[in-house]
Amino acid sequence: FDRHHLQYLNLIEKINCEYCAYANGILAYVTEIAARTEQYWCPIKHFRCVKCAHKRYRHFFNFGDAEGYARNLEAIRKQFRDIK
Repeated sequence: FDRHHLQYLNLIEKINCEYCAYANGILAYVTEIAARTEQYWCPIKHFRCVKCAHKRYRHFFNFGDAEGYARNLEAIRKQFRDIK
């Protein structure tokens, strides 16, 4: 959140940069919460391709993989090593 320090931006542009930084931070925070919630409660890939999948999505079970889901659900639910 440092673009507002650029000398060549006018006041309105600096305010807009602050707004964008704030909005992007909030959206990133909400996206991470949703991704972790989905990983814990429903780690199953959708049948159709997801355009903007979060970084945890690639570890989810394939659609229709009932055996893998039953066998590895608890392991997926505990894969939060990145948040220590």
